[in-house]
Parts: sequence; C-alpha cells; structure tokens
Amino acid sequence: MLLNIPNTITIARVASIPLFIALVLWETWLGTILAIVLFALAAISDIVDGYLARGLGHTTTFGTFADPIADKLLITAALITFIQIGELTAIPVVIIISREFIVTGLRIMAISKQKVIPASILGKLKTHSHIGLILIVLISRHVDLFGISEEITYAFIILAVALALISAGEYFYRSRHLNLFQ
Repeated sequence: MLLNIPNTITIARVASIPLFIALVLWETWLGTILAIVLFALAAISDIVDGYLARGLGHTTTFGTFADPIADKLLITAALITFIQIGELTAIPVVIIISREFIVTGLRIMAISKQKVIPASILGKLKTHSHIGLILIVLISRHVDLFGISEEITYAFIILAVALALISAGEYFYRSRHLNLFQ
C-alpha cells in the first residue's frame, strides 16, 4: 500500500522543502523561526515514519527507497540554500553532497547484486551532525550564541564534513567483501 501513514509522512517531508527554502530566503526573524520549526518537524518526522513503518508493519519498497532520499533532499536543499545566502561556502557542501551520491551509488551497486548495505551508526551520526549544522546556521543568523556563533558554526562544519568522510570510508570498508567492483 503506497499511501500508508509512514509513506505519507515521507512525502510530506519532501513537500515541505520548497516552503523551508522560502522561509530561509525570507531572511527575517519570523522566517528563520518558522524555518527552524519546519526543519525540526521534518527531521523528527524521519524518526516517526520509520518507527510507524516498523511498528505497524507498514514497511514498503517505496518507503525503503523514499525515506533516505527524502532526508538527503532536505539536507541538500538546506545546505545549497545556505550557500545562496552566504552562510556556508561551497567546499564543505560539495563534500557532504558528494558523499551522499557516492554512498547511495555504492548501495545501489549492492542491491544490483542482491546485497544490502545497512545503515550504520556512523551514518546515523553523520545525519545528526548535518541536522545540527543546519539548525546552528539557522539559529546563529539572528542570535549570537554566547558571542561565538562563528566558532560554533565552524566546529559543526568540521564535524559534519569529518563524519561524512569517515562514514563514507566505513561504508566502503564494510562492503569490501561484496565484490561490487567486479
């Protein structure tokens, strides 16, 4: 069943992306607060849809595919929007997005050989660091965090890029026995 509750939540997460971008581009205190709320709800909805899918027995092929793509779209949209408004530079964003393409490609290669590379704790930590980076950037646009907003943002950029690279390496290491490159 395509339109079960978890899949509907996933679709709503993707549908919220244009509104999130518009709120960020509005560049007002109210727009930022609404962007934070919307992004936080979207991030929480990822946990909720997975919990409901497993708990209600509503896991579907669509949901298995669409849920991680929805997360990647939301994170990517936020990071690219931050480049547009001058909050981030392109280099860390390109590294983060490249990692997503590379690991997704690796997982698709595994699927083509009837293998699965499950998500790892490092992959989940990477996602949390990206969510944290986005929230910090949004918050620090209008609030000086203890007088060190730039330093906090920079620390989150380093953490997000480091976890992107380390988790990518871990995915390749865990898939080494699958003979994906033959």
